[in-house]
Amino acid sequence: MMNQVVLVGRVVSLPVVNEEGRRATLKIAVQRNYKNADGIYETDFIDCVLWNDLMNSAVEYLKVGDIIGIKGRLQSDEGATKVISEKVTFLSAKSSNERSDD
Repeated sequence: MMNQVVLVGRVVSLPVVNEEGRRATLKIAVQRNYKNADGIYETDFIDCVLWNDLMNSAVEYLKVGDIIGIKGRLQSDEGATKVISEKVTFLSAKSSNERSDD
């Protein structure tokens, strides 16, 4: 059996680090590859969990709107399904003139 998923999407929320500082969660938006009955591409918002070094890189470099690739596995806990990330690839960042000052 195999449990593997690869996603490419935009960062919707910055990584939130847990109390122990070993794990972070973030949400990415992944657009579906087909249009609905109204002719609109729908988007799924997916929670991803990052551990240790992946978490450190994400916290340091990711901004809302960046496009990333995530390779990992699905895990269900308490009725919620999340992606447990094994590899994160930084594909593109918003250009500096598209970024807003936070």
